[in-house]
Amino acid sequence: MAAAAAAEKPVAVRRAEELVEREMGGRDASHDAAHALRVRDLALSLAAEEGLSAPGRLLTVELAALLHDVGDYKYTKNNVEDMSVVEKFLEEVGLEEWQKDDIVSIIKGMGFKNEISKNSIAEPTLEFAIVQDADRLDAIGAIGDTAGIARCFTYGGSKNSTLHDPRILPRDNLSKEKYMSKEEKQTSINHFHEKLFKLKDMMKTEAGKRRADKRHKFMEDFVAEFYEEWSGRA
Repeated sequence: MAAAAAAEKPVAVRRAEELVEREMGGRDASHDAAHALRVRDLALSLAAEEGLSAPGRLLTVELAALLHDVGDYKYTKNNVEDMSVVEKFLEEVGLEEWQKDDIVSIIKGMGFKNEISKNSIAEPTLEFAIVQDADRLDAIGAIGDTAGIARCFTYGGSKNSTLHDPRILPRDNLSKEKYMSKEEKQTSINHFHEKLFKLKDMMKTEAGKRRADKRHKFMEDFVAEFYEEWSGRA
């Protein structure tokens, strides 16, 4: 049965899964291959809710979701997004030119850093909105299919970030440069205030908005409990 299901997948999808496992398999659990696979599954689920059914458009969604973090700047030496592996892959699997362009455009434009710098796509396609919402849904919530809270602390731990320091306040009005900087000392709990709590209101699809409400509330409850326990009140 599993072999039959695998055989039904487009070759480009199977090869993208292999690429993700190869390129992201050794990362910490916040941005590993499992994250890419969850985002793919979320994106296809959102696409179904949004009524997107054309095979070519679904393939764009699936490949963009799978490949979106392969060249993530957080894992490059020079702190710059590297699209070379993805672009080479898209050439090798023989997609139409428009489809390659759409996938690259989604990946390059979907990051939180682009939205805070006002460089996000002004009128995103439905495919763009679906993939971006799926990635953001995986950044909020708890664990299981979202892993948001777990991912936040996993990434912070991998970078030796402080869990919480009341003397280090969350930054307001972050620029793209400050958000991307690896130099400024920050805490894991501040990431909720600087990014994660903002994502609910940045969802672009109706399906994404519905799911984000529940996950956002869970995060709020978690952070409130965290502060209670940190202060010894709980």
